[in-house]
This record gives sequence, C-alpha cells and structure tokens, in this order.
Amino acid sequence: MAYKITDTCVACGTCQGECPVGAISEGDIYSIDADTCISCGTCASVCPTGAIEEA
Repeated sequence: MAYKITDTCVACGTCQGECPVGAISEGDIYSIDADTCISCGTCASVCPTGAIEEA
C-alpha cells in the first residue's frame, strides 16, 4: 500500500531526498505518486512532523 502525505506537512523536503524511487514531488504540501511508491516506509520514518502515513 502506498504512502500519502497529510496536511500537517511543513514542506521541509526531508522525505523527498530519502525516497529511493523518486515518488515524492515538491509543492505547498509535498505529494507521493501512488503508482511509483514502493511502500518502503523510508519517507515516513524520516518525517519530522509525522505527516506521512499509509494510504
């Protein structure tokens, strides 16, 4: 199951650099492409605000 970024995202960019498949894109709130996400959980483990959860 892919991960998603909730509205508690502060757009710090930490997750984007950690994604091994480049599924995270920048914006006011970052977003994860569900088709590209491999559900590894790396992004969720590095998010300082806990804004990333399983979809």
